[in-house]
Amino acid sequence: MKRVGIVGLGLIGGSIAKAYKRTPGITVLGADIDRSIVEFAKLAEAIDGELHDADLSSCDVVFLSIFPQGVIDWIDAKKNFLAGTTVIDCAGTKGRICEKIFPVAEAHNFTFVGGHPMAGLHRSGFKFSREDLFDGEPMVIVPPAHDDIRLFDKIKTLIAPLGFGRISVTTAAEHDEIIAFASQMPHIISNAFVKSPVAPRHRGYSAGSYRDLSRVARLDPDMWTELFLENKAYLLDEFDTFIASLQNYRAALESGDAKKLRELLHDGSRIKREIDGP
Repeated sequence: MKRVGIVGLGLIGGSIAKAYKRTPGITVLGADIDRSIVEFAKLAEAIDGELHDADLSSCDVVFLSIFPQGVIDWIDAKKNFLAGTTVIDCAGTKGRICEKIFPVAEAHNFTFVGGHPMAGLHRSGFKFSREDLFDGEPMVIVPPAHDDIRLFDKIKTLIAPLGFGRISVTTAAEHDEIIAFASQMPHIISNAFVKSPVAPRHRGYSAGSYRDLSRVARLDPDMWTELFLENKAYLLDEFDTFIASLQNYRAALESGDAKKLRELLHDGSRIKREIDGP
């Protein structure tokens, strides 16, 4: 592999660039809607230069680290420049993206694979990007076909310099269903949790529990609004399940039913151990 293109030089795109720059001989080209970020990335030696349309077909892989609608719009605008290359998006939902782009990629002779690096920070932007952000972390990919071993091997080779510890292959639907639970609901719960009127007085009383639950409350409202609405069907299912569970805890507490409350707490503790180990 000799050339990588990256569209969107925020936390994820910037970290992708810096990770590839650890491997000698790879040229990294980047693009961003904010040209000052491109210049800053060049000064930081995270990229070798700006990514132009004429560069796209010569890239071994192009990463789209932008919002879901941005991915669809970018592909529509650049599809005639992508012949022969592989494009991997990094957006947080996969359903509409894969549905729209798989047939476009086939018609225009390029490979598109849905991707989701399962790593991040509660801060966004290029200045927080890190070359080791993905080291040992999971990567989820959604290929156009699940029986194409050569494609899977190719993707593993292309992303090897990023340092992922595990690569999972799934469908767009399964990805979006699981991500509603594993990522989107925690962000909503965290964001809602800090709206308690008691929150401003937590200092001196809080420790790990507060830090863990509130960590992702600080988020990018524009990005997460689009992601939540993209995935609203699965996310609403998670809301219904979570609210029903909360109502059970509330009812036991309100009625002073210690036996029921203990059963609920024990059940949650048991499920956590069964899922994630002791």
